[in-house]
Amino acid sequence: MTKLRHLIFLLLPLVGLAGAVGDEIVIIGHSALPKTDRVTLQRLYTGRIVSIGPQSVAPVNLPAGSTVRDDFLQMVMEQNEEQYTGYWLVRRYVGKGSPPRELGSIDEVVKHVAATPGAVGYVPLSKLPPGANVIFRR
Repeated sequence: MTKLRHLIFLLLPLVGLAGAVGDEIVIIGHSALPKTDRVTLQRLYTGRIVSIGPQSVAPVNLPAGSTVRDDFLQMVMEQNEEQYTGYWLVRRYVGKGSPPRELGSIDEVVKHVAATPGAVGYVPLSKLPPGANVIFRR
């Protein structure tokens, strides 16, 4: 019984870690947008570019504190929330724009991207609607 208890204590952190990893994040775009790469997405979400080819693009975010946003920032932006927020604080201060619009939920992101030409957003793979235009998947 002691060996079993010891094994359980060793495995508990791994079970918690597996639950914390979460879904894969995919980037969806309005139907007219082509597939893209991580660098282009980084430039879109930092306001350094505003189009992909001839198409104007308007990225949207989930609210700060969302685990999906945290996963997106880590996977695509290679930043954490503090770095991303700090970047936009400075950029706004020097008059170089404002961060992407924030929507309140994954469902709002999906509806907005489907209905808005040029819209780009991110969702967990498990919430990807059928027929969505996936423009980036790691």
